[in-house]
Amino acid sequence: MKKDIHPKVYNATIRCNCGYEEKALSTKGELLLVEVCSNCHPFYTGKQRFLDTAGRIDRFRKKYAKFEKKA
Repeated sequence: MKKDIHPKVYNATIRCNCGYEEKALSTKGELLLVEVCSNCHPFYTGKQRFLDTAGRIDRFRKKYAKFEKKA
């Protein structure tokens, strides 16, 4: 195996907006923040919930506004 080509691996804490935390190995860093996890996602919980936190639709529209045709 070649030396010095592998990324550094961290013992990371993955934290969801619902407050759930999980420990995992990651190359991204020691703390990862996610909006939705398996603990609060409607597919896994069976409960319907509105997931538009922090204006996700508005962020999408702002990002792709330059591609819309001008009327």
